[in-house]
Amino acid sequence: MNTTAAPIIESNSPTTGTSADSIVVIRPSKGFSKLDLVALWKFRELFYFLVWRDVKIRYKQTVIGAAWAIVQPLMTMVVFTVIFGNFAKIPSDGLPYAIFSYTALLPWNYFSQAIARSGNSLVGDSNLIRKVYFPRLIIPLASVSSPLVDFFVSFLVLLAMLAWFGITPGWGVLVLPVFLVLAFMTALAVGLWLAPLNARYRDIGYTIPFLVQLWMYASPVVYSVSMVPEKWRLIFSLNPLAGVIEGFRWALLGKGDPAIGAITISACVVLMLLLGGVFFFKRMERYFTDVL
Repeated sequence: MNTTAAPIIESNSPTTGTSADSIVVIRPSKGFSKLDLVALWKFRELFYFLVWRDVKIRYKQTVIGAAWAIVQPLMTMVVFTVIFGNFAKIPSDGLPYAIFSYTALLPWNYFSQAIARSGNSLVGDSNLIRKVYFPRLIIPLASVSSPLVDFFVSFLVLLAMLAWFGITPGWGVLVLPVFLVLAFMTALAVGLWLAPLNARYRDIGYTIPFLVQLWMYASPVVYSVSMVPEKWRLIFSLNPLAGVIEGFRWALLGKGDPAIGAITISACVVLMLLLGGVFFFKRMERYFTDVL
């Protein structure tokens, strides 16, 4: 039985009108149901609970706890600096390669964690979905929100590195939240596509790590956009993470001018992916109870 549409309150006894006489009828949605923002707001406490649960589970029974949010990107930065900075001699736009790569790893680590969690979110919360009604969109939304905790913890290390290398961000740092929102929207858009597909075809869960790995090399994490030939820049800008990462480097390191063209193209791609993801998620929502 499909039980994923918004509830409709009907009264058994129009004369009394009491809550005891009302029942909730949940009907399957038809077509591309509209996004019910009112229902999302009503279930905001569930959203907070899911985010907090994900954070607690991640660091439960660990020795160093939230310090893993610092250790992981820091060790990755060290490996990248040794291999790509010292051995491969990849240009870093005149910046120390350590901070050049770490600045890119911040949005990338958030994005990779967010799509890994959101892509498997419906399958992981299948018991909850089958038992009670709530806007299903809350599940992937919470999954892409919880990695923000790791992001802000890792950001403290970046501030220390900026002070160590004597780099003072300019006025561009005021635009940094815009790029973070763009990264959040990108992760949510991808998650809204992957989560329903993974619920129906479990093979998707096995391809997500492979997809993340390929996506990293297609993004300017270990290299600069300046290394991409000019004739390929337009195609390269279709990757939303290209605009996000270059935006972070410009805002925090103040190197060069902001790539307005690449950032605009990335933002348009994200918007289309997000709108399509919402429609696809709502379309597939009617089948969640049957396939999970």
